[in-house]
Amino acid sequence: MEDKYNQLHLEQYSNQLANMLCDRHFATHDSLNGPQLISFTPIKQVNLFVIKELLLKWHQEMANLRSPYFDYENEEVKEALLHFMNVLSRKILMKRNAFEPLLQKAIYDTFRVILAPADTFEEKFLRIQEEITLPKLQENLKYIDIDKQLFAGFIETLSPGNRDREYILSRFRLYVKANQSSRTALSDVAAQFNSLLAINEEDILGRPAPVAAPVSAPAPVPTPAAPIEEKEIVAPIHNAQREASAPAPKPVYTTDEDGEEEESHANKRPTLNDNFRKAASTSLADAHSNRKIDSLKNSISINQRFSFINELFEGDNMTYYNTIKQLDEYGDAEAAKQYFMQEVATKHDWSKKQEHVNKLLRLIERKYA
Repeated sequence: MEDKYNQLHLEQYSNQLANMLCDRHFATHDSLNGPQLISFTPIKQVNLFVIKELLLKWHQEMANLRSPYFDYENEEVKEALLHFMNVLSRKILMKRNAFEPLLQKAIYDTFRVILAPADTFEEKFLRIQEEITLPKLQENLKYIDIDKQLFAGFIETLSPGNRDREYILSRFRLYVKANQSSRTALSDVAAQFNSLLAINEEDILGRPAPVAAPVSAPAPVPTPAAPIEEKEIVAPIHNAQREASAPAPKPVYTTDEDGEEEESHANKRPTLNDNFRKAASTSLADAHSNRKIDSLKNSISINQRFSFINELFEGDNMTYYNTIKQLDEYGDAEAAKQYFMQEVATKHDWSKKQEHVNKLLRLIERKYA
C-alpha cells in the first residue's frame, strides 16, 4: 500500500536541504569529485540515487556520441567505449549548478522509496531499461539501500520470461502489499533527515500534529441567559479553503476535426508570441496558477525542472540554469519575453514541444504579473 503525501512540501524540503548542503560544501570547494560524492550526505540512499542519476547522464552522453559514420557494434569499438566509461567514472567533477538539481531529486526520491515503492520500482528499475532482463534488474539493486531486501525478494520471484513492464509492475504492487511488515517505517527515514534539517512524519503526510488535550478541573457552568435573538454560528473558513472549494472556471477551447486544441487560425502554426498570449489567458482562467511568484528558480518543482532540462534544453543543465537566472533578473515582462523568444528560442527546435514551452511561458507571466 502506498501512502498519500504532501508532494509540494516534500519538494520544498528537498530544495531547502539540497541548498543548505551545497552551501556548506561549495563555500570551501569549487567543485565536487567522486570520493566526495560517495559520502556527501550521511544518508547512504541519497548518495546512491545521485550516482544513479549521474549514471543515467553518462548513458545519455554516450548515446549522443553515436553517428551514422562509424560501426558502434564493432567489438573493438564497444571495448574502447567501455574503457572510456570506466575512466570517466573515476574522473567525476561537478560544479554546483550541475550537482544541486541531482541532489534535490535524490532527496525527494529517497522519501518516495517509502511513500511510493511502485513508482520507485518503475523509475529506477524499469523505465531506463530498453530490454528487461533479470541481470539488468539485479544490477539496479546496487543503487538501493532502503528496503533493499524488498526489491531483491521480488526480483527473485520473476522468471527469465517475464518481459512485460505492466505485468511486472502490477505483480510488484501485490508483492509490496503482502510484505508490509518488512518495510522500513517512514518515521525512521524522517529521523535520519531530521538530523540534517527539521522534518517530521506529519509534515510529509500533510497531517496536523497531534495536540494533547489540557487536563484541568471542570469549571462550573453558569446558567445561560435567554438569548435576545438567535444567531447562526458559522466556523471561520480560511481563504485557501474558500478558493479550494469554489468551482474553478472551465476554459473553453476550439478543437479541430481530429480533436486537437487549436486557436482561431486553424492552418497557422502558432508563433512564440501566440503561445505567450495563450499561456497568459489560460493562467488567468486558473486562480491558483495565476498567483504571482517571486522567483522562477524557486517556483519550478523538481520534476518540472528535469522535464524542462530534458525536453527544452536537450539535457543541458548549464544552459537551463543560465536561462532561468537571466529570466529572473529582468525588470519587466516585455524584456523577459524578448529575451526568451528572440535569443533562447532561436537556439532550440521547440516546434514539437509546445506543452513544455507553454508551461514555462505561464511561469514567466506569473513572475512579472
